Amino acid sequence: MKIVFATNNKHKLQEIREILGPNFEIVSLADIGCYEDIPETGKTLEENAHQKAEYIFDHYHIDCFADDTGLEVDVLGGNPGVHSARYAEGTDHDSNANMDKLLRELGDTTNRKARFRTVISLITMEGGNPLCSREYQFEGEVCGHIDTEKHGTEGFGYDPLFIPDGYDKSFAELGEDIKNQISHRARAAAKLADHLKSE
Repeated sequence: MKIVFATNNKHKLQEIREILGPNFEIVSLADIGCYEDIPETGKTLEENAHQKAEYIFDHYHIDCFADDTGLEVDVLGGNPGVHSARYAEGTDHDSNANMDKLLRELGDTTNRKARFRTVISLITMEGGNPLCSREYQFEGEVCGHIDTEKHGTEGFGYDPLFIPDGYDKSFAELGEDIKNQISHRARAAAKLADHLKSE
């Protein structure tokens, strides 16, 4: 089955392809010739995932899904949340700047509980008619805590800081194989895969 993943992020694309496996041909925005800056103006992960998937479906009339992921830290009231990729002022997807800001804000705080949450929005054609569509949303989360310093070189985003419950290493130390079994994106993608197979 061929389906568009509304991203040009190579890390996310590789991760989702590995999670979904060979039964699905996952193509990127670049693969369908989409280089537009798709708006992400939602106030929640759900709104952003919907917004991106709807944009691709409306403009390209093809089955697609989009995701949005946020790191939610308890003591920071759920921040950075929907602003995770642009947490550090004046930056866009600058992981080191985002992590440095998070460490500064947490300081010596002992309550470092956090969770990663991913929402996937899937929009598919009904009966082969591009004017008729249905949308489904799938959520995955993994709880853990924020370490006091970065560890590891694998993964991306906040992975060097996030230690999932039940482990003593960060996502960046655990590596892709383990992360792809237990991560927030893996859990949301598993629900997506189950739905696609049932269809």
